[in-house]
Amino acid sequence: MSAHESMEQAEHAEHASSENRKIALLIAVIALFLALSETLGKSAQTESIAKNVEASNLWAFFQAKSIRRTVVQTAADAAKLGLGVTGDDAAKTAAQKQIEEWQKTAARYRSEPETGEGTEQLSERAKHAEHERDLATAKYHHFELGSAAFQIAIVLASATIITGIFALAWIAGLLTLAGLGLTALGLFAPHALHLAL
Repeated sequence: MSAHESMEQAEHAEHASSENRKIALLIAVIALFLALSETLGKSAQTESIAKNVEASNLWAFFQAKSIRRTVVQTAADAAKLGLGVTGDDAAKTAAQKQIEEWQKTAARYRSEPETGEGTEQLSERAKHAEHERDLATAKYHHFELGSAAFQIAIVLASATIITGIFALAWIAGLLTLAGLGLTALGLFAPHALHLAL
């Protein structure tokens, strides 16, 4: 092998090594984006589950309050029917007092702004928790798709080193941009792109 051929081989090896370093740096950057997207995705998933549990608990409490209100209201209505049957004024007065108490209790079960535990307030709180759950779920789906794009980009960039086909690196770059776009949508506008997953 001549000195000229040897120098050409060295230059070619150095060029390939330089390109491989660039691809390795690309992989490292994509891996960073992947880690961020995965972390955001897990956070959104955890929030979605927590808000789902909160909404379920609030709806269960709503149902319990509704049942209590119905029972108390039914007792008051039944007592009203019995008022005409009794002839004793003291018994009628006591029954009327009890009916008023039951009606106050039924009204309190319907609306209790001080504690936020009337059925009206529980319904609003449950709907709010459902809205937050849906928002977190939408974020989660965007982050998951962004993560998938980053993972595929890493595979393609790695394949570039092995095959020397630089078109794969360009595709990896485009997938990275798509992953960044999906992650940004998850952060700032999770309902802008409807994903049916």
